[in-house]
Amino acid sequence: MLELARDKDWGRLPELEARCSAIVDRLRVIESTGTLEVVEVERVLYLLDRIRVEQTEVSDLIKPQLDELISRMGYLSQQKNLGRAYGLTH
Repeated sequence: MLELARDKDWGRLPELEARCSAIVDRLRVIESTGTLEVVEVERVLYLLDRIRVEQTEVSDLIKPQLDELISRMGYLSQQKNLGRAYGLTH
């Protein structure tokens, strides 16, 4: 996901986010069962931490894109309202 976000390949991110969430949920379940060896617990904790760090970076990369989208949507809404107010059609 991080590589896609760095490359601004936004189309595949939702699918990968869903897969990542499922993996995190599984890791949390595995961690909480208490049946893992110490090394395995450490590996699960390492993976969870790495996912958290990378998700933070992905969020930092996505936020400006979302802000731009919100800004554009606001502009389009304003243009539509002006068109209605002055009887303009597109």
